[in-house]
Amino acid sequence: MESPRKTLRDHIAERRNVDAIVLLKEDHKTVEKLFKQFEKAGDEAYDEKRKLVDQIIEELTTHAYIEEEIFYPVARAEVPETSDHILESVEEHHVVVWMLSELKDMDPRDERFDAKVTVLMENVRHHVEEEEDEWFPEVRKAMGRKRLQELGEEMEKGRAKAPSEPLAVSSAQQ
Repeated sequence: MESPRKTLRDHIAERRNVDAIVLLKEDHKTVEKLFKQFEKAGDEAYDEKRKLVDQIIEELTTHAYIEEEIFYPVARAEVPETSDHILESVEEHHVVVWMLSELKDMDPRDERFDAKVTVLMENVRHHVEEEEDEWFPEVRKAMGRKRLQELGEEMEKGRAKAPSEPLAVSSAQQ
């Protein structure tokens, strides 16, 4: 007997108990896998690189959106000692979304394409390390599991509202 196809709603329901920090770390892992695939692609694997960069743009734009619109404001309000970290993170997002915007229309044969993706990866990896090592633990301790699960559910729903254009993310305008 064939099982019915899962809908987006089914996937959201399955993830309902995923807390906000777990959700963000899952996003980080997804993007890191894409980065590794890009790094393994051959020098002249232009079509593969274009597809990977398009996926990276989509993932990072959505991720930045839900962090800036949902996670960061709540974390800043409920865990005020993270305020400086959050301000720095928004500035890092600013740099990243502008790079994503440039990559969106860049030909993978352009001599700067690989270099720009490499700089993007360095920036994102630095950002992820700071979040996961320096201030996510503070947020987890202060907010607790139940609150982080509620926030995770809100963030999962917020993905549907994320723009496809990187410069539509609020940090791009700051």
